Amino acid sequence: MRRVLRWAPPVLFMALIFYLSSQSHPVPELTEHVWDKLLHFGGYGVLGILFYRAFAGEGLSSRRAILLAILASSLYGATDEWHQAFVPSRSSDVRDWMADTAGAALGAIAFAGVAARRQYGLTSDASTSTDTA
Repeated sequence: MRRVLRWAPPVLFMALIFYLSSQSHPVPELTEHVWDKLLHFGGYGVLGILFYRAFAGEGLSSRRAILLAILASSLYGATDEWHQAFVPSRSSDVRDWMADTAGAALGAIAFAGVAARRQYGLTSDASTSTDTA
């Protein structure tokens, strides 16, 4: 059951991406006002985090989980761009894929950093300081 809970979030998020990519004009209230590369970057940043959680939860080292999260997100981004080439009013763009990959990398690396800080009890909370003036 734990494995399902680890892998369901990235799979469901990929399904959401596929659904939105299948539409000629997805969420026009958002897509007409926000730069598309930023949407790609942010969306795949979330996917990178979700993949990192799943891979790290399988017992992989943080470095390996980061690399696999970036690779899996980037590969999915490439297939998503290919898919969009067949959707009316959409196009495939290598720059979108680059934004996907960059977002996934930042998401996975940042989340791994936060997870490591929590695991080792590293915080910037001033109340834990032992300095006395």
